[in-house]
Amino acid sequence: MATALSIIDGITHTLGRVLPYLMAMGVGFALLSWLSPGNKGRPWWQKRGLATDICYWLVVPLLQRYGRIGLTVAFTIYALGIQSPQAIVAFFDHGHGPLARLPFWSQLALYLVFTEFCLYWIHRAFHRETLWRFHSVHHASQDVDWISAARFHPINILLGTVSVDVIALLSGITPDVFLIIGPFATVSSAFVHANLDWTLGPLKYLLAGPVFHRWHHTPEHSRQNFAGTFSLFDWLFGTFYMPEGALPEHFGLGEERVPEGFARQILYPLVA
Repeated sequence: MATALSIIDGITHTLGRVLPYLMAMGVGFALLSWLSPGNKGRPWWQKRGLATDICYWLVVPLLQRYGRIGLTVAFTIYALGIQSPQAIVAFFDHGHGPLARLPFWSQLALYLVFTEFCLYWIHRAFHRETLWRFHSVHHASQDVDWISAARFHPINILLGTVSVDVIALLSGITPDVFLIIGPFATVSSAFVHANLDWTLGPLKYLLAGPVFHRWHHTPEHSRQNFAGTFSLFDWLFGTFYMPEGALPEHFGLGEERVPEGFARQILYPLVA
């Protein structure tokens, strides 16, 4: 009974933090895309697949929270031999080992660079044949906007952000970084998917922006612009694409077809 109440409390807490962000971003990006749209046309609340996107926004934050906790606890119990809940909490509370002695802002910077480097290569791996079916649901959106940002298959989440976060925690990074990284990741992911014509000027070689990432969602250039935060990695590894004076216009998978609907997309990579 206590476990069930704890899970319910965790779900309520997670959704209670996500929903205000959704409302704020809905208003904010509606205004910004009206002022400087990347693609003229329907506003985000009229986009194709809106109901599917909303389902992902309600499920993915829970998957990230409990996936991160579950994998970290499992590794701690079976690999480190730490058994009691109190001992596990104490071990991870403020980090452990040499990394825990670094100042908080140093840990935060280290986390950002390390995870972005890992996620760049993981993202590239998901564009290869073996994992593509799981990642294709993210590219199925024909109308890319900020609300498309959460459309990721659970396997994609578990092998991507969750796994990298678990490695960071096991390496000694304090869980306190997620107090800042959580909101930052939510807003920045929505930002790079937003329907904006922002190239970020000279900063485009360092930071990912809307035009940069929206090129990645075109069928012709889906194997370029993999970075979610630091476009520098694409520049370093030869996958940077930002033609001067041009904006991406057509999104989706081209001739490939992924079914619409949350449940059908979850099943698609497993049964197709």
